[in-house]
Amino acid sequence: MDEEEVMLQIQNTVVSLDIVEKFFLCDLDACLGECCIEGDAGAPITQEEYDKIKEVLPQVWDDLLPQAQEEIKENGVGYIDEEGDLVTQIVDGKNCVFTCYGKNGMCLCALEKAYKEGRIDFYKPVSCHLYPLRLKEYADFTAVSYHRWKICKAAEVLGRAKGVRLYQFLREPLIRRFGEEWYAELETACKLYLEEYGE
Repeated sequence: MDEEEVMLQIQNTVVSLDIVEKFFLCDLDACLGECCIEGDAGAPITQEEYDKIKEVLPQVWDDLLPQAQEEIKENGVGYIDEEGDLVTQIVDGKNCVFTCYGKNGMCLCALEKAYKEGRIDFYKPVSCHLYPLRLKEYADFTAVSYHRWKICKAAEVLGRAKGVRLYQFLREPLIRRFGEEWYAELETACKLYLEEYGE
């Protein structure tokens, strides 16, 4: 079986087999949330999310780093990147403006922090919640793929140790994006695939 040709089709999405084959469990003690500060563009956001972030900005303002505040004052909370996508604003060419820091230098999302503290009703962009999965919208379907890079190696190791598959780890954001019915279909497909081809 050529795995490169095999995908899971769930409703109007095409899902990479990585979602079932890969183990994954974020290990923030190891990576310190580096995915928030490494990259060449901000986090993809929808127009609705852009508007919501602007709305809640006053409630998270004091949690932002001074250089992030300056960037937002000058250029707003988002911009159109080289690929034509709307993304969050960045600082120093890579750091998301909504990055703040906790104990031991761990990166935190100012939006998520404010949400968990009950100060705003917006969790964080769906693209961040879904990471390390990435979505690509086409005319007739949405492609769901795994963005694999070195900083998430610790998450793969921890996921394997705990027996947590990528689709299991991302249950909540996948339901947030695609719905309960979609996730139930995905879960069934993943279990059937593992019964036949899994480890």
